[in-house]
Amino acid sequence: MSSKQIKHPGRRLLVLLVVIAIGYAALALGAATHRTSMTPGLALDLEGGTQIILTPTTTDGSTITDEDVQQAIEIIRQRVDASGVAEAQISRQGGQNIVVALPGQPSQETLELVRTSAVLYFRPVIRIIQGSATAIAQAQNQYLAKAAASASASPQASDAATQDATSAPASEPAQEPTPQATAVPTVTAEQVAQTYADVNQDGTISSDPLPATSDDHSSDEWITEQMIYDAYMTDCTAADNLTGVSQDPSKAVISCAKDGSGATYILGPADIAGTDISRASSGLETTSQGTTTNKWVVSLEFDKKGTDEFAAVSKRLLAYRDAAAASASTTTQTGSTDSQKARFAIVLDGLTLMASGFSSDVTTPITDGRVQISGSFTQAQANTLANQLSFGSLPLTFTVQSEQQISATLGIEQLRHGLIAGLVGFLLIIVYLAWQYRGLAVVAVTSLVAAAGVTYLAIALLSWAMGYRLSLAGVAGLIISIGITMDSFIIYFERIRDEVRHGRTLVAAVDEGWSHARQTIIVSDAVNLLAAVVLYFLAVGGVQGFAFTLGVTTVVDLAIIVFFTHPMMVWILRFRFFGQGHRWSGLDPEHLGARSLAAYGKGRQSAIDSVTSSLARRKAEARAQARQAEDEPSPEHDQEADAVDPGTTSGEEGEDK
Repeated sequence: MSSKQIKHPGRRLLVLLVVIAIGYAALALGAATHRTSMTPGLALDLEGGTQIILTPTTTDGSTITDEDVQQAIEIIRQRVDASGVAEAQISRQGGQNIVVALPGQPSQETLELVRTSAVLYFRPVIRIIQGSATAIAQAQNQYLAKAAASASASPQASDAATQDATSAPASEPAQEPTPQATAVPTVTAEQVAQTYADVNQDGTISSDPLPATSDDHSSDEWITEQMIYDAYMTDCTAADNLTGVSQDPSKAVISCAKDGSGATYILGPADIAGTDISRASSGLETTSQGTTTNKWVVSLEFDKKGTDEFAAVSKRLLAYRDAAAASASTTTQTGSTDSQKARFAIVLDGLTLMASGFSSDVTTPITDGRVQISGSFTQAQANTLANQLSFGSLPLTFTVQSEQQISATLGIEQLRHGLIAGLVGFLLIIVYLAWQYRGLAVVAVTSLVAAAGVTYLAIALLSWAMGYRLSLAGVAGLIISIGITMDSFIIYFERIRDEVRHGRTLVAAVDEGWSHARQTIIVSDAVNLLAAVVLYFLAVGGVQGFAFTLGVTTVVDLAIIVFFTHPMMVWILRFRFFGQGHRWSGLDPEHLGARSLAAYGKGRQSAIDSVTSSLARRKAEARAQARQAEDEPSPEHDQEADAVDPGTTSGEEGEDK
């Protein structure tokens, strides 16, 4: 066996062992710092949790329909999923009540998300900030560093570099003042935020309202310098700022773009509530001439109250748009925010779904309550926005009827029985492997142990990273993984046997058998993975837990067979017990059905001859015994033959007759 044939699989085995070691070290570190535990979290059926029963009520006294309740359930499910809680159960009870069961000890933030009704608002935009102070400071520091390097390389350019540093690029509105560079080539986020927020340039950040610019919700009097400072210090790309919060509709707020683009909005008090939307749908745009384009849009229809409110809002926003266009054509006005105030924001759970203005085609206020929102939407994006608007338009609030701790529906006892069943199955498989594959069962058993270790590590890390919880259905998926791993090993070994039967040496059979078995194993695992993915997205509840663990174990099986089983199979051929085909190794010529005496090399030639000769000897003896039994007469026949002719042999007598 060449060193090249062992070197490459050995690297793969080493990589797997290093990854496993790093994973368990990270898990131990997380447990030591109390950020996680060494065991995965358990679902409701195994651990219990908190159950909340909600009763929806309308804000306008209208009748609650089945569609309203179903959409409310979808809103709660979206919120719970977004909070990182897995294996939650959300169902309908008694017609209108909604039962939410959360596993373990959910945080107060998660419970608040469940209790709070989803409300959508249309708010006026007062300021738009396209980047946080931290990002702006980083950009300016990079520019200052380049300017300093240029100045040191060319002393004549020092003065120019110093002047240019004050105009370092920043992705901010042109009307805002630009921070002045200091002699020290470092700008902090706090300095950037203070420079932009200090509107009156008095050197302090005030909490007093800014001077009024109008008598509506778009006026600057709704905001303060402190609010502008806080908006610049808010990083709207951070996950913590994209979870959504409940906000007071009567006050100005800071809102992040829900899409994670990093845009920060300072919004005025709500002009229109989502409850004033009567319908929201998505579809292809229809022009005023009646033709349909390939552009996806979202269409809104307001009720009577919303129609009147939107008529006033559209009149105000069109005035800001026209004023911004007029100021853009002159140089007399600087620092105008009219272009930003010409937009309105659609806000759900404190996050801005979109901030839009009116196109140039709209020249008069919209008074019929029909609005079409266009943009660079894909079909999926348009559908999502329409659904969000529909959810926000539900005139529902939730009353908490009860909130209590519930015990596990199945409990640790059932988990123990499931684990015992898996252990019994594992032991039976070991017995079968020892009987069928003899010493080669070591490879299969160690592969199973490695797969179990990697699977446990994956489940524990997923429980830490994404809040996954293991249910009894998930345990069933883990037990099935034993069979998946064994299938892969059996496919591989049988391919090796086929190659030996075709006359290849054992070393060549292992390599060639792997090249053929690998394709079959990959296809098999791909089918299992596809089935798990489809089942996960089409099912709910415990079935999703089964599909999830089935998918995880399928990926683990593929990793084990590639990075562990095959390298170990190559490695054990170094030992004479396996490489020269000991009778208990599982690789002996009789067990494999070897036809070529060269299958095990010259060092094994005498052993093969011995086995071959012993087989021939046993067959010859069996044929001789059969002939003797056929030719030997019965006792009665012997007596008769002796009476006729004692000198004649029984064999001859038989032939005469």
